[in-house]
Amino acid sequence: MTVATGSTHRRIDDIPSLAVIVFFLLTFAITWGLISVYILVPEWATRTFGEISGAHPFFFVATWAPAISAFVLVVYFGGVAGLKAFLSRVFLWRCSRGWVAFVLVGVPLVFLAGSLWKGGPLLAPVPPEGVGAMVAVLFMMLFLGPIEEFGWRGLAQPILQRHMAPLWAGVLIGTIWGVWHLPAFFLSGTVFAGWNFLPFLVGNITLAVLVTPIFNRSGGGLFWPMLFHWQLINPFWPDAQPYDTWILVVVAAAVVWWNRDTMLSRKGAATEVFADASGHPQ
Repeated sequence: MTVATGSTHRRIDDIPSLAVIVFFLLTFAITWGLISVYILVPEWATRTFGEISGAHPFFFVATWAPAISAFVLVVYFGGVAGLKAFLSRVFLWRCSRGWVAFVLVGVPLVFLAGSLWKGGPLLAPVPPEGVGAMVAVLFMMLFLGPIEEFGWRGLAQPILQRHMAPLWAGVLIGTIWGVWHLPAFFLSGTVFAGWNFLPFLVGNITLAVLVTPIFNRSGGGLFWPMLFHWQLINPFWPDAQPYDTWILVVVAAAVVWWNRDTMLSRKGAATEVFADASGHPQ
């Protein structure tokens, strides 16, 4: 990456591949470290820090761990110039119409179909507080799950795609992503506590595979992966576990087959963490 400094140009190397190991370790240390306190000593943790909830600061920090880890590495290796280039990838919004339709329409249809298969409603039940409360949660979710993408897709995906085909990078990230959620399944009061971990893990791997071609088709952009993630936690979509997972597995298999030339080779794969707003390395 080359940046202008006055009349000269200074070369900033991209993040080295081995840094992805540091990224994963730091991400797990932050999230598991915080959540484990509420699992191992729940009464003390609640008395000292307050009851854990979706609005608790610890919950936000635990959720933001992938982004925090990514930003630490971005600033360490790239400084301010690298951070600007990294953040500019949020504005890479150009993507094929098919993927846009999938994110905006296809994902909601999967949840609706899964809920009907399960014998549930078309949409999530409106709480006693009314639709306004759901809209507020929807807005809050924008600052939770999508922020993770700075780490998973922003840093891990391009680094892994330097060494393996996008499909396998997606499978690896999806597996790690799923295991990273594991403590939440032991945390009472969360939606995860009522789910089976195995379908969830399969679902995470499937979702990571599905978002991979979206990520690469947008030149390593983060806009559509973030919007994709936001759709996954949209409070208006009904709880369709585990049926939505099985539908997504079928969809992912079709996507991999249809895009096998780019999913099974590194042709066209985004491999730079520091890229400008055009999607090209600087």
